[in-house]
Amino acid sequence: MLSKISATSENSRVLLLSMRNLKYHVSRGAVYELEDVIQDCDTVDVIAPKFNPNFFKFTNQLANHTVKLLKNGKYIQSLVNQSIKVNKNYDLFFFFCQSIQDVLVLNSIKGWRQSCRYAVCWLDELWAKDIDNWLAQLRVLEDFDYIFLNFDGSIHRVADIVRRPCHSLPYGVDAIKFCPYPNPTERCVDVLNIGRRSAVTHDALLDLVKYKNLFYIHDTIQDLYMSDYKNHRSLYTNFLKRSHYMIVNKAKFDLTGNSNPQEEVGPRFYEGAAGGTIMLGVPPKCTAFTQNFNWSNAVIEIPFDCSNIANVISELNQQIDICEKNRKDNIINSLLRHDWVYRWEKILETIGLEMTPQIQARKATLQKLAQIVSISALDNHESQLVLS
Repeated sequence: MLSKISATSENSRVLLLSMRNLKYHVSRGAVYELEDVIQDCDTVDVIAPKFNPNFFKFTNQLANHTVKLLKNGKYIQSLVNQSIKVNKNYDLFFFFCQSIQDVLVLNSIKGWRQSCRYAVCWLDELWAKDIDNWLAQLRVLEDFDYIFLNFDGSIHRVADIVRRPCHSLPYGVDAIKFCPYPNPTERCVDVLNIGRRSAVTHDALLDLVKYKNLFYIHDTIQDLYMSDYKNHRSLYTNFLKRSHYMIVNKAKFDLTGNSNPQEEVGPRFYEGAAGGTIMLGVPPKCTAFTQNFNWSNAVIEIPFDCSNIANVISELNQQIDICEKNRKDNIINSLLRHDWVYRWEKILETIGLEMTPQIQARKATLQKLAQIVSISALDNHESQLVLS
């Protein structure tokens, strides 16, 4: 079956491959937001293959298993009976590969390499300890000119395998959407705790719900999938803008330890900061964190298993001025440093493509918002937790 490219302009200089019609897990929402920002800031044609997502789980798993057996990922297709022909030239082909298993989708895109002057892959969440399991898939990336990774601890090993320039690029956030300004709302949610969590801290917070009327938002179901990523991200963003505190921890904290000493920065830190929450948790001990969250109290460190979370929150509730400054610093740094547009700008600088007027306009909007935050006193009448 021959599929078409969704074209936005005859003069599009970027061809973007998206998994948005294939993968609906909540972890994908931020990536699709990045793709939306790129489309707003550049001239882009999008390849978004349409395929039954449930069937794709099976075909993708089967294709990756076959590739491991054959030790060759260049020809096996995860999109069965699909072919997408690239029939015009572009300056740049871009693919955010959130899972290395996604890379086999490329084998259904005919002519992408020949039609694009440069090819860039942003490879996400590849742990160094797992690299040897994905050698055949990684070698598919040899066709790219540049590889970007947000897991610094994996860069050198990937570079040795793909024999292409590999660069560090931190995660990001749609800082404009997540920013509570210019019309901040009351922070009516006491604590937000999304994703992997400590059972000890969670139980302590549930006790506060029961005995102290805490408004605590947390996951209650497994295998989280979105029906619509824009609606899901809008809901999540609104939770963040209205939350006093957010529990954060290093990426896949349950995988670290003696068997996996690698520590990395997960997306929750960028999102929590952009929404102006007070982040509580265990920050990763890595260069990426110290470089990208190097302002005071970006994260207030608490034990992972924090049975006395009630005392922590009670003490912070008494430090109104400090918390207000913390929120401002988190928001302003996100606006000036961590919006997706800065990541796109870095990619274009690396390959030598010119910036667009839309990029400059978005950066001006971010700077204007940062100025609004810096001169605005955060609401001193935010509701406080009822804690003794």
